[in-house]
Amino acid sequence: MSRIVSWFSCGDASAVTTKIVLAEHALDDVAVARILVPEEHEDNDRFAADCERWFGVPIINLKSSEYSSCEDVWSRTRYMSGPQGARCTSEMKKAVRHDFERAWQPDFQAFGYTVEEKKRVRNFLENNPEVRLKTPLVDKGLTKDDCHAIVSRAGIEIPAMYRLGFNNNNCIGCVKAQSPTYWNRVRRQFPDVFARRAQQSRELGVRLVKGTSGARERIFLDELDPALGAGDMEPSLDCGLLCQLAEEEFA
Repeated sequence: MSRIVSWFSCGDASAVTTKIVLAEHALDDVAVARILVPEEHEDNDRFAADCERWFGVPIINLKSSEYSSCEDVWSRTRYMSGPQGARCTSEMKKAVRHDFERAWQPDFQAFGYTVEEKKRVRNFLENNPEVRLKTPLVDKGLTKDDCHAIVSRAGIEIPAMYRLGFNNNNCIGCVKAQSPTYWNRVRRQFPDVFARRAQQSRELGVRLVKGTSGARERIFLDELDPALGAGDMEPSLDCGLLCQLAEEEFA
């Protein structure tokens, strides 16, 4: 037997990853783990409960023992985001994952990387050589849209952030984002969060947005033209051949 942890992040890709892992490793010791972050959309709790019933196993909820939220991280460390990434990701997610790894000692870890994200897989392996990684979505050629379709066809409403036009189900106002389109979508859908991020980033001197022309110099959120990137797009829920073949494996 192997010990496998499937990291469930309340995204459709991580949900399908978990369903595949549970089907392929029924005789192994599989843990489904979720890291709680308060800045995520409140609908994630509904989605997690629906997925828990779909999985047929409980989800282990983990959270930081040192910080209460991403905003707590930024306030106490005086660091939001920079060349080395977002401080909240390190403290609220990576540190929690590492604590779980030390305590549970999995043989393999599964993440919801889709076939479009092979570069992210390579980067993860380079930065985490100690992790024996499983990427069932990449192995099966499944895209993000395939995962949206599989979740929907299972009778589960996809997470609210996707329905609002966001590509990923990250925190609302994720400080790793650099796209003007993303931040203007936050401005339209969550104006209070946008205003708070604009103030926080000003206080810390962090230019979160990359310009769209020339040298693409970074700008503050309160300098962003509200007209850039208008128009919300909902994800496709069409299920192609590879999507259907994957469904057959865990039906």
